[in-house]
Amino acid sequence: MKRSEAPTTTMMLTRRSAIGSFAAIMTIAGVSPWAGSQARSEQNNGGMQMKHYAMSTRTISDAINTSGLLVVAQWEAREGQADKVAAILDSFLPEAQKDPGTKLFLIGRGKDNPAQFLFYELFQDEAAFKAHAESAYFKTYIAEQALPLLAKRERTQYALL
Repeated sequence: MKRSEAPTTTMMLTRRSAIGSFAAIMTIAGVSPWAGSQARSEQNNGGMQMKHYAMSTRTISDAINTSGLLVVAQWEAREGQADKVAAILDSFLPEAQKDPGTKLFLIGRGKDNPAQFLFYELFQDEAAFKAHAESAYFKTYIAEQALPLLAKRERTQYALL
């Protein structure tokens, strides 16, 4: 695709390419999706570093063995706002992971640029994604608190095969 073309909102992936994409994204983001830590953010070299979250009762295999809607989002916080965004996401993430329609929900923070955040979200279907976006916790943490602190927000949806 040329840079000048607008990306499509939905792309089709095979399970194998979804797994490969997932592994590549997690590697780039420096996230280990198999870590079971539910710890909160911690101070690291003067900035906040988000701990990595994983599913507690479901496995990656369980999440991708059925169809679903995959959403990959990238955020960049405005200058001086990255730690505030990380703190908001730290409160938001456990709520998103508890959603019944959520199969997998991970957020990573850039190692080289801590103002960058990567979301890897897998929902049962479009209805589950819509319910997530209309939830009280999403409206509070994301729409009201986080979005005003962002310089950039991009999202792409994929259908798992």
